[in-house]
Amino acid sequence: MEHILVNWLPYTFAFLMGLSILIYAVLDGYDLGVGMLIDNATSHEKDLMIASIGPFWDANETWLILGVGLLLVAFPMAHGIILTNLYLPVAIMLFGLIFRGVAFDFRAKVPFQQKWRWNSKFFYGSLLTSLAQGYMLGSYIIGFENSFSGVMFSCLIAVVLASAYCLIGACWLIMKCEGTLQGKSVKWAQYHLMNSVIGLIVISLATPLISERIYDKWFHFPAILFLSPIPVITSALIIWLYIFLKRVPLPGDRLNWLPLVITICIYVLSFCGLAYSFFPYIVPDRMTIIEAAASTDALNIMLFGALIVLPVLLGYTSLSYYIFRGKASDLRYD
Repeated sequence: MEHILVNWLPYTFAFLMGLSILIYAVLDGYDLGVGMLIDNATSHEKDLMIASIGPFWDANETWLILGVGLLLVAFPMAHGIILTNLYLPVAIMLFGLIFRGVAFDFRAKVPFQQKWRWNSKFFYGSLLTSLAQGYMLGSYIIGFENSFSGVMFSCLIAVVLASAYCLIGACWLIMKCEGTLQGKSVKWAQYHLMNSVIGLIVISLATPLISERIYDKWFHFPAILFLSPIPVITSALIIWLYIFLKRVPLPGDRLNWLPLVITICIYVLSFCGLAYSFFPYIVPDRMTIIEAAASTDALNIMLFGALIVLPVLLGYTSLSYYIFRGKASDLRYD
């Protein structure tokens, strides 16, 4: 009992950090996806796509700041190891985020003849950010291995994550748009669903193969029985999404939100499977959550701050999505 009471704080912060990263992957994932899909749209469709994410995209990135901030203050030793190994992709990601932020504002203020340049920059900023995050995920999965095969695996995951962001972005557009753009979004979602499934299979196969510990956690009896619902439910959701996308839009645009909800569920289950694979390590097979945690006194103080910040972010996020619910309309600054 004493061991549990002493160690509950590091696990609490690990949970909050994981929750922040998951929320970020869902929220900023769809607006990064919209940014990458914008290159395939007409001029008016580009305006509508930007309008669909306009009230949300900047705030969505707050969850990334919270997740990295929790890593820094609660697990300083792990923070040093992880960001040192990921220095270059993190720098590229930050450049991409800044690039797309500048493009988002400039495209609304330049003459119409110059808008295409900033639309293009918004696309490349979104693509660069997504690829950098995917590379970081792949590198983390293989324990920051810098061999040729390790780099190739990370590059593969970079492409897969970008496609997964396009999938959730397309599902967002199905909900927020109508007419021709909604029809295009359905086709985009169908295409990127296939790519995302391939990537999910690759990660699911590679993760246990690179670590005997992870293999034992998943495939030894009776663990395999308790864990089987994760791949089974995920597969069922993928099949359901594939079938439903063939019927969208329904009469009266009913259930236009369902593809997005199904995709979010797939995200959550995939994240849970990945988290289970690496638990209790925060640096794969090198440093556990307990070993990397700050002192108990420091965590106690930081917990009060986290309990204030997290509800505020959740409340603000929920309120903004409630206020700007419904179909997207032209984004105006006057």
